[in-house]
Amino acid sequence: MTKTLKAYFDLLRVHFLPAWPLIFCSGLMLAFANYGDFSLSLTIKAALIGLFGFEAGFVLNDYVDRNRDRLDVENTLTKYWRPFKSRPIPSGKISSRNALLLFILLAGITSTLIFTLPYPNSLYVFAIMLYSYGVEAFYQVKKRNQKYPIAQLLGRTDFTLFPAAGYLCYGQPDTTMLLYIVFFYPWTMAHLGLNDFIDLKNDLARGMKSITVLYGEKGTMYWITGFTVLHFLAAAFFLRELGNIALYGFLMGFVLLAGSNLYLWKEKSPAAGLKVLPIFHGVLIIYAVSIILDYIY
Repeated sequence: MTKTLKAYFDLLRVHFLPAWPLIFCSGLMLAFANYGDFSLSLTIKAALIGLFGFEAGFVLNDYVDRNRDRLDVENTLTKYWRPFKSRPIPSGKISSRNALLLFILLAGITSTLIFTLPYPNSLYVFAIMLYSYGVEAFYQVKKRNQKYPIAQLLGRTDFTLFPAAGYLCYGQPDTTMLLYIVFFYPWTMAHLGLNDFIDLKNDLARGMKSITVLYGEKGTMYWITGFTVLHFLAAAFFLRELGNIALYGFLMGFVLLAGSNLYLWKEKSPAAGLKVLPIFHGVLIIYAVSIILDYIY
């Protein structure tokens, strides 16, 4: 029983659980700021939508890639992303059938919660959920055979729309939501490039056309830094929608991201990429918490 539980914890990347409600609800707090009438019950509901919805995406990721993951030759990222350091489907700890059933269960719970939202917000969020799962599957399949990074450029729009879905739990499609998307997308691209940079050996073994396979390590560093710069530029517009607390929090994040990029260029190695990956994730939490605190205070 303990081994099975550990396997499900690895499948769900359970140690990252608190991040998803925070990021999702950062969008919701912006909607409250723009449209008024804070609701605790809606906040709890949105947190659960973000949690179950994102976890379903993790399971779908592993299910679609279950055969390719058997070809892994090293486990650096596995150790980082999974608390008990294993890929449970390729190792046989969780069957493909049970993983698929878990995805259906989590997606079903998410859908049920979504349709308790008021109309048309429920339709907005449900449409984003369907799109996100579809584009996640597309990403996993497309990157097996491509000459250009189409899979990456389209695939990470699912994560980009995640806080936007939180916004749409209460708000309407508007400029604030658009600016959040434009701000967040370059970060997702830089983050994806960093993961590919670290996982080059496995992507070569799996036959995946990742950013690093397509453009090499130096090309990937240009990718990471280029999208980081675009992220900073987009922030100049998004920050106009926010207050002073968010401004200070974002500035802290920018310093950390800039330092991470400088360190990556200094060391030029996947090991350095692994050291700065937690900083990228920490910055995302700083952003989310800053937006939430900005609304509260």
